[in-house]
Amino acid sequence: MANKNTKRMKDVRGAIDPENEYDLVAAVKMIKDAATAKFDETVEVAMNLNVDPRHADQMVRGVVQLPNGTGKAVRVAVFAKDAKADEARAAGADLVGAEDLAEKIQQGEIDFDRCIATPDMMAVVGRLGKVLGPRGLMPNPKLGTVTPDVATAIAAQKGGQVEFRVEKAGVIHAGVGKASFSEDALEANVRAFVDAVQRAKPSGAKGTYIRKIAVSSTMGAGVKIDIASSGS
Repeated sequence: MANKNTKRMKDVRGAIDPENEYDLVAAVKMIKDAATAKFDETVEVAMNLNVDPRHADQMVRGVVQLPNGTGKAVRVAVFAKDAKADEARAAGADLVGAEDLAEKIQQGEIDFDRCIATPDMMAVVGRLGKVLGPRGLMPNPKLGTVTPDVATAIAAQKGGQVEFRVEKAGVIHAGVGKASFSEDALEANVRAFVDAVQRAKPSGAKGTYIRKIAVSSTMGAGVKIDIASSGS
């Protein structure tokens, strides 16, 4: 099996010129053609930005609603009480609670992908910063995850909302769909993601903001994209 997989990867990489930048349409087709694993591979976008996130005015962070969703089932936890807790359950939250939910998280029970909180629960959630923060799960009003409108927030998280944050080396990456998506759906999702990162350009960014964009699938090689072809 290992030899077969190695041969497949060599064939995949052989079809892609690592020095060439492809039009987005061509790149997406190459990614889909190369995604021959026995599971539905995730398609990911990686962007190299000309920023140094150690400086506050060069931090890049935000959210984007992908027009065709991510293809991933997202488990959402909501910190809420009383009527807001009922609203969250009705909207499809997977976990709902207050101090009881905080206690489970402190004990290491983190069986969710996104976390939402009503504003009045932030005193409780704030104590979980050391647990949720490193995992990128801390609710944040700027990202729409601290809100009294829990139903809308849950729908956004389950419907294809993706958070992004630049890493130390100036790289941003995120899953933007599945290999089973149509080419048009993947192209639209990539464009939406790139546009969102472009709009999040920080005041401290100088010179060329976006240096490189590449797309890949879970088991496939990365394909560089001509930046001009990736805009909406």
